[in-house]
Amino acid sequence: MADDGGLSKFQKRMKAIPKAAREAVQPALATGGYEIQEAMERLAPEDTGDLVGSIAVTLPGHATPPYSMPGGSYVVPENQVAVTAGNTDVRYAHLVEYGTRLAPAKPFFWPGFRIARKRAENRVKRAISKAIREAR
Repeated sequence: MADDGGLSKFQKRMKAIPKAAREAVQPALATGGYEIQEAMERLAPEDTGDLVGSIAVTLPGHATPPYSMPGGSYVVPENQVAVTAGNTDVRYAHLVEYGTRLAPAKPFFWPGFRIARKRAENRVKRAISKAIREAR
């Protein structure tokens, strides 16, 4: 066998990185999703509490609630997490967020997302970096 100068060992490590990163990022995604959910819940108006209770985190492979904002029901792909507002009982999340002709807007969804997004992104980046370092 010819000496490849460590190339085969390097290639083996490179192949292990994507799998390790996918596995390591799942807890960070979930934690980030729950932090975004908490930020939205703090900003949501609490007339009856139904809207706050309808804000949900959906993990990969599961379906978001029907009639949820944004986009309704769909299955969350791998390496993603979805935070939604609304369900079959609370179909008015978008009306609260954007307002109507008769009711002023009370934004909670997108401001909550923008407040917590950076911290969630940093958590995911740290998890990926750590997985790559440990895959060596």
